[in-house]
Amino acid sequence: MALSARNKLNGRIEQLKLGDIMAHVFVRVGDNIIESVITRISAEEMNLSVGDSVKIVVKSTEVMIQKD
Repeated sequence: MALSARNKLNGRIEQLKLGDIMAHVFVRVGDNIIESVITRISAEEMNLSVGDSVKIVVKSTEVMIQKD
């Protein structure tokens, strides 16, 4: 599948919360958890489950950097 986004991170689904319309997908990428909110229909069509290996694709016009 060709995709224009360049920021792709491999991860594993740790938690999946299905609502009536939306689904919250929590993906572990290294030491971090990234949450994605997608439609429930998309989650069901992709047959997402806890433990699945997935790729996080970040497409944004803004990326913030914080230095402690």
